[in-house]
Amino acid sequence: MRTVLLASLRHHTRRYVAAALAVVIGVAFVVVTGMLTGAMREGLTADVGAPVAAVDHVVTVDDPRAAARLVDGAAEEGVPALTLGYAMESVAREGVQLAASADIAEASLDPALQWQVLEDGRFPSGPGEAVADVNAAKSTDVAIGDVLTIGTGKAASDVEVVGLVDSPPALGASLYVPWQVLDRFRGTLWVDSVAWGGTEELALGIAPGATVEPAQEWVAARQAEISRGVDILAVMALIFVAIALVVGVMVIANTFAILFAQRQREFALLRCVGVTRRQLRRAVRVEALVLGVVASALGLAAGMAMGHGLVALVRHWFADMGPATLPPAWVGGAFAVGILVTLLAAWLPTRSATKVAPLAALRPDTGVDVRSAAGRWRMVLAGLFLVGGTVLLAASVATHAVPVMLVGGVVAFVGVLLLGPVLVPALIRLVGGLPGAGPVRRLATGNAVRNPRRTATTAASLLVGVTLTTAVLTGLASSRTELDREMDVSHPIDATITAVDGPLDAGLAERAGALELVADVAVLDGTTATIGGVEVPLAGVGAQPGVVRGGRDLVPDDSVLHLPYAVVDELPARLGKQVRDDQEVTVTVAGRERSLQVVVSDGWGRAGLVSQATLAALDPAPQPVALWVRASEGADAEDLRGDLAALSGAAGAGLDGGYSQRAWVDLQVDILTGAVVGLLGIAIVIALVGIANTLGLSVLERGRENALLRAMGLTRTQLRRAMAAEGLLLSTVATVLGIALGLVFAWVGVQVLIASVVEDARLTVPALQVAGVALVAALAGLAACVLPARKAARVTPAAGLALD
Repeated sequence: MRTVLLASLRHHTRRYVAAALAVVIGVAFVVVTGMLTGAMREGLTADVGAPVAAVDHVVTVDDPRAAARLVDGAAEEGVPALTLGYAMESVAREGVQLAASADIAEASLDPALQWQVLEDGRFPSGPGEAVADVNAAKSTDVAIGDVLTIGTGKAASDVEVVGLVDSPPALGASLYVPWQVLDRFRGTLWVDSVAWGGTEELALGIAPGATVEPAQEWVAARQAEISRGVDILAVMALIFVAIALVVGVMVIANTFAILFAQRQREFALLRCVGVTRRQLRRAVRVEALVLGVVASALGLAAGMAMGHGLVALVRHWFADMGPATLPPAWVGGAFAVGILVTLLAAWLPTRSATKVAPLAALRPDTGVDVRSAAGRWRMVLAGLFLVGGTVLLAASVATHAVPVMLVGGVVAFVGVLLLGPVLVPALIRLVGGLPGAGPVRRLATGNAVRNPRRTATTAASLLVGVTLTTAVLTGLASSRTELDREMDVSHPIDATITAVDGPLDAGLAERAGALELVADVAVLDGTTATIGGVEVPLAGVGAQPGVVRGGRDLVPDDSVLHLPYAVVDELPARLGKQVRDDQEVTVTVAGRERSLQVVVSDGWGRAGLVSQATLAALDPAPQPVALWVRASEGADAEDLRGDLAALSGAAGAGLDGGYSQRAWVDLQVDILTGAVVGLLGIAIVIALVGIANTLGLSVLERGRENALLRAMGLTRTQLRRAMAAEGLLLSTVATVLGIALGLVFAWVGVQVLIASVVEDARLTVPALQVAGVALVAALAGLAACVLPARKAARVTPAAGLALD
């Protein structure tokens, strides 16, 4: 049997190429995922313990006031302490805004707690100095010696940049300032921990509700938290690996089924000369094992090469990425996965081929007959799975249960696959019988449905990829629609320029409207009012300006004052612990007072909004206090902010707006869409390789038949067209069925995932993207037929009839 095995491997090597390619792609995918996540984990967890390296304890607090008490208490007791948190504030230079919301963290004045790596300059020695992160400084062109203004209003502080530092991404900030400066921004300050150099008893005495733990335990917990986040990304990537491997199993199983069907005479002859079923089964499974070992080894080599290249590419933009390494567990796991997938795919075809009696094996295989007992059981199971999956999907829509949805989707899809030997040939006959069908299409249709199981398996591999791609694209498009609606509510104005110390320049609107990235501008007249001793710019809105996105109504009633959260945070405590909706406040302008009902909201900048009638009662001669800007379609957010920052800085005004957030959300969806389509595209590529392999092997299987057709007058061109039509029929039916199933699954996903948090969530079908999927799959299916068709057409009738 060893001689037979070696001869079989040499003789059938070329026929196993497609199956090996599927394994190589899957194993390489696992390896690349392991290398990328390992490098990301190494980079993110590096130097996590640097901020607490000089202390013994870390105190976890629940609010910035407790952190402030600890810092003050540490200063009184002479104990080193450093807050671990940040404030989100705007940063400007010479009146020009550099960042609308930058993260500002503490830079200690104690040399022992200056944990950042100094790249240039020196650390701060007093409250008026700061150090900037070297990477953040590159993006904003900040240099040593620059004077930056942090925040707005009375809390604004000027600091001079005296150094540039490098800090790990997990704990880094854009700018580091002494605590005396950071403490001014209580409205946006978030602190969860304090590096503590004193005793546990002293910390609990100052902040009784705090939690004190050893610094080593805090570092270990933080590293574990970061690793879990990276592991989630790895699991998500491995889900797509699993999908690709499932498709690969179909391709490999179909390849073995076709090869074993072609080798029935060989198997029968071996049985006739005394080879037992067990020996024959062992021999062909060893073939599968050898294929799995070789393909897995090639996949490891290809994955390592790709992994090193991708990590190097990512490190070009993300300097904190760790080195490209692959843990031994990933190597062994990827290798084992490749072998197990190959053996699993070859298991059933092997049993089917070797259990046939020698004389029966000399007869041609007629495929699966659904009228047989096995066929009837298959149909019964298909019906049970379809009904069960449908019930589970309906239950998930009613209960918004994601696990139920996932299980229901898998069960329903398995039912469709089980129904494949009946459903797919019927659809192929339907498509093949459309008006205009000639002899070539009829021949292709007959060949495509000759073996229902093989046809269904070949189509199923493409069906998986198309279904998932359609479902994901449609789900993401629906999510984008709902996100746009939410963004219209949260950020109705793309950009706002609000007066700070006086009215806006009359020509500012004209200059802003002349910018290439600006589509429209609205000028709001107003005044400066006093609320609880705080000066607040008020803008009057008489009618909904055209620059407002969506249907959010920003026109206040006559007795209502719309206040943004930034203004509410500055109001003094005597107006209440926090100004709430429906609370009445007294608004004063030059001795004129009005009592107005507060509505706290956000999205239009730093001015309060009142009606035109209310504004006229407070100030009969209002002047421009706010400029609302609508960005051009597709405008670059950074370029728009830079252009408007130059105008607002020259005018001494403040710049806000939601266009950057909107653009950031759109970018994330675009990146996610591209990543998912790219990952699922691997599954589609494997499926198309399977189609090409099926057709290529059928050239050998139907060699005599093709030669007879050629002898009867079928030309080479007609033969190539027939095989092309066969591949096109397979890919078209799989694509159409996959799109239909994908749209159904996407609708269920929208109802379960989006409708549970967004009222009136609707399904949005990305028609162009879905059409693109259909076109690519059809053309790729057609391209997969090129080489098999050329090979079949090159065989002369005489040579084909002589084939054994």
